[in-house]
Amino acid sequence: MNRQIATLIQATALAAAIGLPLASAPAMAGGSIGFYYSPRTTRDARALDLGLRAYSLYDGLRSGAHIRQFGRNNRAGVGQDGAGNLGIIRQEGSGHSAVLRQDGNDNSYGIFQFGRNTDANVAQAGDRQSGAALLFGW
Repeated sequence: MNRQIATLIQATALAAAIGLPLASAPAMAGGSIGFYYSPRTTRDARALDLGLRAYSLYDGLRSGAHIRQFGRNNRAGVGQDGAGNLGIIRQEGSGHSAVLRQDGNDNSYGIFQFGRNTDANVAQAGDRQSGAALLFGW
């Protein structure tokens, strides 16, 4: 019986020694999560393209490149080579960075960043492609 108690005490002490550094470690102060969507079918790409162009019209924009930033220390750039491309970057918060490059015709892409300190770098090459990125940082 004494041997079982001694083994139990040793196992408890070992578990406490292993768990103690994990419990006392500080929590991470920042991070981010991002969701990227690239349609797999032509039908889905057309539907996303329609949604992005409807958003663009709702926001008072027509076509081309549009950057809207609300907050501080945000950076964004759009480069387009071709006709009929739509690039949207919307950043709310601080410390965001976004770059969108579109080569080809009739492409559409939307980058939407919220919170703080997120980065997006997207390139489209070809015709009639569509996609979206939604990022949140804390």
